[in-house]
Amino acid sequence: MPALDVITIGRSSVDLYGSQIGGRLEDMGSFQKYVGGSPTNMATGTARLGLRSALITRVGDEHMGRFLREELAREGVDVRGVTTDPERLTALVILGIRDEERFPLIFYRENCADMALCEEDIDEAFIAESRSVVATGTHLSHPRTEAAVLKALRLARANGARTALDIDYRPNLWGLSGHGDGENRFIESGAVTARLQATLSLFDLIVGTEEEFHIAGGSTDTLAALRAVRAKTDAVLVCKRGASGAVAFTGEIPPSLDEGESGPGFPIEVFNVLGAGDGFMSGLLKGWLDDEPWPRALEYANACGAFAVSRHGCTPAYPSLEELRFFLQRGVVTPALRHDAELERIHRSTNRHEAWPRMRVFAFDHRMQMEAMEGATPERIGRFKELCLEAALGVADGRPGYGILCDDRLGRKALHAATGTGLWVARPAELPGSRPLELEAELGPDCGGLAEWPLHQVVKVLCFCHPDDDAAVRSAQEDTLRRLYAAARRNRLEFLLEVIPSKVGPTDEETVARLIRRTYEIGIFPDWWKLEPLTGERAWSNACEAIAAHDPHCRGIVVLGLDAGVEELAASFREAARHPLVKGFAVGRTIFREPAREWLSGRIDDAAAVTRMKDNFASLCALWDEARANCKEDVAA
Repeated sequence: MPALDVITIGRSSVDLYGSQIGGRLEDMGSFQKYVGGSPTNMATGTARLGLRSALITRVGDEHMGRFLREELAREGVDVRGVTTDPERLTALVILGIRDEERFPLIFYRENCADMALCEEDIDEAFIAESRSVVATGTHLSHPRTEAAVLKALRLARANGARTALDIDYRPNLWGLSGHGDGENRFIESGAVTARLQATLSLFDLIVGTEEEFHIAGGSTDTLAALRAVRAKTDAVLVCKRGASGAVAFTGEIPPSLDEGESGPGFPIEVFNVLGAGDGFMSGLLKGWLDDEPWPRALEYANACGAFAVSRHGCTPAYPSLEELRFFLQRGVVTPALRHDAELERIHRSTNRHEAWPRMRVFAFDHRMQMEAMEGATPERIGRFKELCLEAALGVADGRPGYGILCDDRLGRKALHAATGTGLWVARPAELPGSRPLELEAELGPDCGGLAEWPLHQVVKVLCFCHPDDDAAVRSAQEDTLRRLYAAARRNRLEFLLEVIPSKVGPTDEETVARLIRRTYEIGIFPDWWKLEPLTGERAWSNACEAIAAHDPHCRGIVVLGLDAGVEELAASFREAARHPLVKGFAVGRTIFREPAREWLSGRIDDAAAVTRMKDNFASLCALWDEARANCKEDVAA
């Protein structure tokens, strides 16, 4: 069986999407950065739907090229066919949403990397690994890229793979209009028609809008154009008709478009048509390669297109397979899908990057505790936190499953240095020790400061709360949590909620579970929970059951330390590790307390502090791994 389901070939770019809706590109004040380019979008869209996808393209040897390569890998796309071009820049596209009908965009593609794709970039062994190869029209516009595409198609057919074409007609990418005309979808051109028609016989599936079939067929009469295409190829033709859905033609073209095979459409709000065709194609390829009947394949395609039309961005809008199945079963609740809270939760949680099945986290985000130590100054604490990071990296040694908790106020240098190291990184948002909960001043009254946080940082907030809090305290804390959570979601940041009821009042086996249920009731769905060690099997079971009942996609729980000794932590690890939802620990003072006191007072040097913290952290990691392994052995027995 081939290792891959689909290889797409052609354009790759970074999309810079205007954040403001309803304005001209001239008026945009900020942009969101996404993966872009039709074949790149499709590679990601099909990967999200469970297909084993790969991409053949070129990117520049610079930051944007590395972004594309890394983002594709995180999405599960095979990037062996992505060549790094040392001489050319990665393509950029600037896009905006003006209104329901106008979506201005500018292509920055002058001598870009993907247009340098050539026959040497096409490896026969790689093509032979796939059940299908998908090409798009732009790469038929230049002799060099056309030669690469034709080689890939011929090799695919020689190896028994299916082939597909998304016509994807952009007149200005064929040199028919100027740079400011990127929104234009159709200009008649006999030369383009001839170029396309010369390749049509190489495809088993051809997909396009009515305007795209007009250029492929050389007629602005859709039926006449389809018949002209049919004269060149026996491929299945799928014609997209906007709000009217899409139709598939497997044989002769009938007298009416309505006589083609069709799938159900979805009554949704048109918010953003950019990238909708790539979403449609992703769903169609899923159905086609799964050998679904055309009505079913078109249902997948229409649904994936609907997601794209209703959301901001191209690739970020595409659904996971679980999300698609949920949507098809439940149907449309609100036409503006991006405002469907249940659907958006599934979308975000099932499209998260990177799994973290094990979490060994060194927490040194402490501020008050370090400030109270002898010899502490902001500068000295900052330097010590750099040593904490050095210790964490030393224990991790490049392996996955390790992380840090670090603040920005005192630990800024360490926090910045952690970027790109492979560590999981969380950053506190709360004002230390506050109750009712207050947030760090840097966030601002509306938490707008989160816009400055890198996307890889997790928003962590500690709330001293208890189910028996009086109404005023509960209301104040919940309002703050909701505000922070909404801002984290708005800024595409994950959210970790830490609750410590034992510092507020007496606890029993239901206390934490009650807090968890209340959190979900007020509309907060943390990616992570950070919980104090719970006493007894029933307390852990209650907490885990409360999370699973409300959010089956929660990433999990990490156990905090509360300055406990090693033996006490070992006991709590053994209890917590029995529950699969508990992924690990986030412990701080047990690791750094004594080294910090001695280093801040000048009794040990940097090397000694790092060595002692490495030893402490490594010991806790070993304790957790042993506790988890023993649980697995118990289950096996």
